[in-house]
Amino acid sequence: MDYASESLKKHYEWKGKIEVICRADVNTREDLALAYTPGVAQPCLEIEKDKNLSYELTRRGNLVAVVTDGTAVLGLGDIGPEAGMPVMEGKCALFKAFADVDAIPLCIDTKDTDEIVNTIKNISKSFGGINLEDIAAPRCFEIEHKLKKVLDIPVFHDDQHGTAIVVGAAIINSLKLANKKPEEVTIVINGAGAAGIAIAKLLLALNIGNLIMCDKDGILYRGGEFLNESHKDIAEITNKHNVKGLLADALINADVFVGVSRPNLVTEQMIHSMADKPIIFAMANPTPEIMPDVAKQAGAFIVGTGRSDFPNQINNVLAFPGIFRGVLDVRASDINNDMKIAAAYAIASYIKNDDLSVENIIPSALDRNVAQVVATAIADAARKSGVARI
Repeated sequence: MDYASESLKKHYEWKGKIEVICRADVNTREDLALAYTPGVAQPCLEIEKDKNLSYELTRRGNLVAVVTDGTAVLGLGDIGPEAGMPVMEGKCALFKAFADVDAIPLCIDTKDTDEIVNTIKNISKSFGGINLEDIAAPRCFEIEHKLKKVLDIPVFHDDQHGTAIVVGAAIINSLKLANKKPEEVTIVINGAGAAGIAIAKLLLALNIGNLIMCDKDGILYRGGEFLNESHKDIAEITNKHNVKGLLADALINADVFVGVSRPNLVTEQMIHSMADKPIIFAMANPTPEIMPDVAKQAGAFIVGTGRSDFPNQINNVLAFPGIFRGVLDVRASDINNDMKIAAAYAIASYIKNDDLSVENIIPSALDRNVAQVVATAIADAARKSGVARI
């Protein structure tokens, strides 16, 4: 199928992938008086006395804002807020389909960090959570950091943390199959943007022994020249032996490659240079850093991509619907590290040991049961870490 032309045709037919559905009857005068004036005054007055009742008396407790500035939309880059709307609508459709979470796309027409933060802060009382989406690095880090300080509802940048959680789950199961201990392996991440840095931080929390970050100029190392503060910060906690050089140098004797970068960067020779049973997650879309058949031919033990037409698809839909279902269910004030780790283990454990194989390390992106498993894990971790409010 020519997905581009067929999708365009469907978008003309759909004229939007989501809509608002009325939950209250408005057929009679009595219906109108209950759903609107004069009856609606009473829930307003109750909320005035206790702001928490906004979760009970309105849809706020099931409502998430999906927010972008249109600067990093899919692999298309800075295409603007209007052009980002189809992706935000798609995200909202997935929230509803997989976890019955109501989500609203909000495309903000500014690249100013403080304006974005203030806009989200000023509308936050309508929502139970904020999902940041397709905002370019390094601004996305600052926006998330500032919002977490000023909001009492969870803020989650899915391009960072959703990707990291699903990659983490895939690595947990891959190392199990390869019979390798997390603390003894070296993982190389190519791409030091939002996703790459978040993956690195989560993998360190999963007790990975050594982690090496690369960007387009090569390995990030302590004392090197950096594009931004986030690169400098991640260099301080990775690259245990402070090795220098290019991606090819980093991959020598490495156990795992994780690519969130550009097409066709990894060669067969690079895979030959890796440790026994090399694990390859080449997630550049639509063309990965190395095609799965080429990687397998070069000796890769396990290969995952971001594509649905190959085994082991690393897809964020395995994470974000269940994560928000869980935080909304317990009215969590934050999505913390403990919750992210719990989500990664929940996704990994969904594949039972007897079903694990080199082509089955991660659940199908279309499995609707994964979201509830993740939601339960998230809710439990929220309670244990003290951020659950009900």
